[in-house]
Amino acid sequence: MQTKVVHSTSEPTGPAPARGGDVIRTAGLSKRFGDVTALRDLDLAVPHHSIFGFLGPNGAGKTTAIKLLLGLSRPSGGSAAIFGLDSVGDSLAIRTRVGYLAQDPRFYPHMTARETLEFTARFFYTGPDEGIRARADETLELVGLEDKADRPVRGFSGGERQRLGIAQAQVNHPELLILDEPAAALDPLGRRDVLDVMERLRAHTTVFYSTHILDDVQRVSDHVAILDHGRLVASASTAELLDNSGSGYRLTVTGDGEATRRVLGSHRWVTDVTPVSRDGLTTFTVGVADENAADAQLLRSVLADGSAVVTAFGRNHLNLEDVFLRLVEGHAR
Repeated sequence: MQTKVVHSTSEPTGPAPARGGDVIRTAGLSKRFGDVTALRDLDLAVPHHSIFGFLGPNGAGKTTAIKLLLGLSRPSGGSAAIFGLDSVGDSLAIRTRVGYLAQDPRFYPHMTARETLEFTARFFYTGPDEGIRARADETLELVGLEDKADRPVRGFSGGERQRLGIAQAQVNHPELLILDEPAAALDPLGRRDVLDVMERLRAHTTVFYSTHILDDVQRVSDHVAILDHGRLVASASTAELLDNSGSGYRLTVTGDGEATRRVLGSHRWVTDVTPVSRDGLTTFTVGVADENAADAQLLRSVLADGSAVVTAFGRNHLNLEDVFLRLVEGHAR
């Protein structure tokens, strides 16, 4: 999908990196297919040199948004800008500066990894073969495939194919790398390897990737946007999203769990109470809006009621899965 760029006749050199600001910015970006709205009023800002996780369940509209960003589909409303260029009117200019990995990358199975990258590099560079070979070798090392450079792709594992796909997308020194579900179909080892590559790429480019795997986002992303049924539910730095999603506590009791639930729910600063009962124990996850009041009164009120015996109590540290479920379920309601 990328366009040939002719550089000097010396060796492969990439375009000058974007400087400052947002690499991607959308305003009210929407896409309809007949009566179905796949994407509605998407407002995104992707900072320069970030790893940006575009998170959502399958069918949320992530791939639709990516195709709009790349100019592979025209929006029904709103706009998208990459490097300040319009995704529709300037799509060819944008593609010379973007690397893209589709969800299911395809290769010529008889070609080796090195041959694959040299073949791709020739769409972008002119000049001596030595320069193209050097760029292919450099990219293979970047994704950890240098020891498999001369193996036919047909023998590659799923994780190795994904890393080769990232290398192919990276071979022209793109300023922006867009990856569509890069680790979705991989086993834990393959996912780890792909995430390691993405972390290494931070020094070279901005990485924007879609996924539905929450652990991956929390591990490598410094920014995250959550999409559900075509609508943006949240967009912030990962740390900010976790910090601003409310504090919680976990309380485990034996005895009258229903009475304990009523006591917990009686406090005006308690935002939600979720009980789970098992083996005679009831564990409550308690969301609060006032940490100081919770620290002073939450445990004391349950003990004073006397309907149950407290066996465990403490802070409940939220992870991205907690935040995601809370936001998506709240959006559905």
